[in-house]
Amino acid sequence: MTVRILLVDDHQVLREGLGSLLEQQSNMEVVGEAGDGRTALRLVRELHPDIVIMDVNMDGMDGIDATRMISRELPETKVLALSMYLRKTFVSEMFKSGATGYLLKDSAFSEILEAINTVLRGEKYVCAKVAALLVDEYVQDGQGTASPASLTKRELEVIRMLADGKTSKEIALITETSVKTVDACRRRLMQKLGLNSIAELVKYAIREGLTTIDQ
Repeated sequence: MTVRILLVDDHQVLREGLGSLLEQQSNMEVVGEAGDGRTALRLVRELHPDIVIMDVNMDGMDGIDATRMISRELPETKVLALSMYLRKTFVSEMFKSGATGYLLKDSAFSEILEAINTVLRGEKYVCAKVAALLVDEYVQDGQGTASPASLTKRELEVIRMLADGKTSKEIALITETSVKTVDACRRRLMQKLGLNSIAELVKYAIREGLTTIDQ
């Protein structure tokens, strides 16, 4: 059986290079390419590929939102994340959205093939660096530090804006809530994460990839 693959990445050179390698496999066919999540979603609906190799961080609709919609509408299509970012937040959000694998872009092509075959068997796949990251997160959680995956959507939104230097008043305007509500969320965040100051909160956000400051 020929495996039908859709490639999604905002770098055309990567799509062309990976596509050429995949097309050399006797049992694989690249049925389409997309440079953003919205186009990817449209092509998945039209082409019904067996697997989507999905970039995570793209302009417009990113890989996380696209994966969530693909998993909801076409659960039989597997999504394999291929990203340059080794960040706990990206890994966690991709799996929560329905991805069944996560690889880094510096992975060997042989590992990409292994990942494709693994997720098509209904199993999950992560490369060695991602596996090490997940183990580290597990250890940290065991020591009482909450992971980003434990935060609510609103808490993630607030911590990102705090890390980007926004005041409680600015965050309240953006989220259409009150300053009192934002301050309560901030206190809840600090308690949940075991942090004692805004500075520690910012450092946590940077370390976990929750802000664009260090990207």
